[in-house]
Amino acid sequence: MFGCGMILKKSDGVDLNAFYPVRPECSDDSRKTRFKVKPGKTLSARKWHAAFSEDGRLDVAKVLHRIQRGGVHPSIRGVVWEFLLGCFDPNSTFDERNQLRQRRREQYGIWKAECQKMVPLIGCGRVITSPIKNDNGQRLNADKDCNGAVSSSSLDPSTGHGGLVHNTNEKKVTNWKLILHQIGLDVVRTDRALAFYESEINRAKLWNVLAVYAWVDSDIGYVQGMNDICSPMVILLEHEADAFWCFERAMRKLRENFRCTTSSIGVQSQLRTLSTIIKTIDPQLHQHLEDLDGGEYLFAIRMLMVLFRREFSFIDALYLWELIWAMEYNPNIYSMYEDTAVAETALKVDEKLLIKQCGKFEKEKVKTGHVDHESALAVFLVASVLETKNKTLLKEAKGLEDVVKVSLSLSLSLSLSLSLSLNGLLFIIYYDLV
Repeated sequence: MFGCGMILKKSDGVDLNAFYPVRPECSDDSRKTRFKVKPGKTLSARKWHAAFSEDGRLDVAKVLHRIQRGGVHPSIRGVVWEFLLGCFDPNSTFDERNQLRQRRREQYGIWKAECQKMVPLIGCGRVITSPIKNDNGQRLNADKDCNGAVSSSSLDPSTGHGGLVHNTNEKKVTNWKLILHQIGLDVVRTDRALAFYESEINRAKLWNVLAVYAWVDSDIGYVQGMNDICSPMVILLEHEADAFWCFERAMRKLRENFRCTTSSIGVQSQLRTLSTIIKTIDPQLHQHLEDLDGGEYLFAIRMLMVLFRREFSFIDALYLWELIWAMEYNPNIYSMYEDTAVAETALKVDEKLLIKQCGKFEKEKVKTGHVDHESALAVFLVASVLETKNKTLLKEAKGLEDVVKVSLSLSLSLSLSLSLSLNGLLFIIYYDLV
């Protein structure tokens, strides 16, 4: 499994970059990693295994406490993420999870086989980067080439993997084929500095997962940036099907970020929330940004859409993600993704127990009764970035380019623990004021 590469750097006796080796020719261009494994704070493999009961039930409150203090040790990051993202119920047993994992692998195999019938190159260890052509050797056209339809089971995003809808739409097939080469072009550009993607097999693994996801979630399909979200899952989880389901769960949180039309962008509602937060807690800064034509906060699109993947080093981005997911964690997340009957049963949880098992940010939302998705932790993180540099922005920012420059410079040197503490405070202040 990827994660046993050469030693590049040590931190408190732990090899960090060795888990995600950088190609030698790219080492000088790589961003500096600031995350350090902190003994006694970071969730270690020993503490992780000790958090399970004899039959496999997870003490999730104990695990969240560790993650929120110091992140996750790279050696267990993949399996921990599966719980943080709601792939598994922390109250399930080892046997129950093994059975569920097997069923999901079989389901992924069915979807992948459907895709292979339409495009045989899927699953062959290669990546398509050229547009697919029809039987006449011409490029496909969504309005003309609607042949090759198949009957397929697709994910209904409003339910879990049990909520399937039947689809025989020929246009869906053509539209899916039309985006495969764009997925391929993005895949070959994804995390190119990492040695992992020197292997075409690994690039093909990422392409397979994104192509199958685009097929089963045709409502969203594929949008540039989803490759940045999916890549860590492919690296962390050895089995392709497991990586798919981890990515699918991450997309449950993020899919609306990628819903774009000719008149709107996916993160527009979050940008409006960001605007409201800054206007509430720092009216002077908000007015200054409005004077610079930045009142719509479009400069924050990338930060929100791909959760700061481009603003931090690869390792720091993973650390930031697990902090966010741990702080947003709700023990009902698994049940909410499953079928209605299971969800209704699971949601009848004692409120005190529920709050105890929630992450810090989610606890505040449960206590205050605010459950809107637009108030995601990432929005408050962007707000904390701006608020931390408010004096610099007010004094030096003469245009939107200056705002972006200041924001990015802060992102590169940001103390994540301080920022996450600050945005928790911003959340409380904001909702107290409104």
